[in-house]
Amino acid sequence: MYALFLNQRDTLEAGDLVDDMVRELRDADTVLPFQRSWGDELIGVVADPDTAVDVALRALRHRRWNVGVGVGPLTAADGTPGLPDTQELGDVAGPGLVAARQAVEAAALSTARIPVAVSTRNLEAAAQAEAVLRLVGQLVWTRTDAEWRVLDLMVPGVRGQQKLVAAELGITTQAVSQAVQRAFWTEEHACRPAAARLLALADEADLPET
Repeated sequence: MYALFLNQRDTLEAGDLVDDMVRELRDADTVLPFQRSWGDELIGVVADPDTAVDVALRALRHRRWNVGVGVGPLTAADGTPGLPDTQELGDVAGPGLVAARQAVEAAALSTARIPVAVSTRNLEAAAQAEAVLRLVGQLVWTRTDAEWRVLDLMVPGVRGQQKLVAAELGITTQAVSQAVQRAFWTEEHACRPAAARLLALADEADLPET
């Protein structure tokens, strides 16, 4: 399981944006929907490492969130194995949530430019996953609004779409191509599976020995 803890970085300047982020993440494939945990924080749980990577990068895009990814099992708050049916954060407990809290606090305190951290009992696995997430996050973090207008219309793996995007935006195909290249969009999507694979390995490493 992957618990993602998001903590807003600039609440005093921008106001409380938690509800906006919860709405944005409603389409994510979750086992516990993203919801406000306390104050300017939200948390959700996903089962798929690709989804965890996607959510982390979507949050980093806004440059307003510290992102913590906690890897580990979750239980009902009363200790019953498995997640409860209520879908309420207050009914959930377990090492995965503790790890998510540790990760978001580490992201907030880190001097690294990209505020994302991964926490699990296997420190080596966490460090490797975190390093790749920060590298890919750098690509997302530095994009301009003009580049995002192009990229938001692109679909990974679809050939010949740059002409359609150019027509939609009323710009040249060359301008679309330049935006894609400047934003390292192809490289980002080539690296996402590596980040997800490392999170999956961290999850496997976190499993208790039998």
